Amino acid sequence: MWAGVREAVLDAWAVLAPTECAGCGEPDRALCSACRAELAAAPVVHETLRRDDGSELPVWHALDYGGAPRSILLAFKDGGRTDAAPALAGVLRRVVRAALVEAPIALHGRVEVAAIPSSRSAFRRRGYRHVPLLLRHAGFSDSRLLRTVRQTQDQSNLDTTSRFANRAQSLTVKSAAAGRAVLIIDDIVTTGATVLEADRAFRAVGCVVLGAVALARTERRLPKLGADVEMRRKAS
Repeated sequence: MWAGVREAVLDAWAVLAPTECAGCGEPDRALCSACRAELAAAPVVHETLRRDDGSELPVWHALDYGGAPRSILLAFKDGGRTDAAPALAGVLRRVVRAALVEAPIALHGRVEVAAIPSSRSAFRRRGYRHVPLLLRHAGFSDSRLLRTVRQTQDQSNLDTTSRFANRAQSLTVKSAAAGRAVLIIDDIVTTGATVLEADRAFRAVGCVVLGAVALARTERRLPKLGADVEMRRKAS
């Protein structure tokens, strides 16, 4: 019954405030049922990023950055489509929970979730901090432990080497965070340059990094096996 009532309310709202699906352009819904189902069905994947010292940073994500998920993420992140936040937050909630389930026994106490901070220019352009917004919709609170210490370029047009150079030494962590267990949160992992920089900053002050969580990953720029940064798929 409630599903029918919800659809009736959405139909009425669509007349008053016409919109289209952020994923496929279907009229009358912020997200159509097909795009919602695609987000909901995405399995959580556990991979690893190799650090400079040869150890591995666990990374969990659910979406492949292509098709409808890519359109939805771009619309939410850079198109002002905050109406897509609840559906994306549902995916993020699943991934965070999967990461916490896999945490070592020693970390089953308090774990801080730490969003990668947006640049000042990105915040001015969007009017909101997109990753903390998703965390709030998912029922988590950003610890705000990460801080940007220098401005970086937009990563989208940089190659792998330039991405790492661009992010190097760009983040710092409050010294009061020493000893805390943290889970790094970002929206998209490509080469891993950003989450590895956050990992470096946390470990530099003595934090225990549980891993990193992202909504999506893209293989477009991921290095091949044997490169300085390596991602290996494990059973989800």
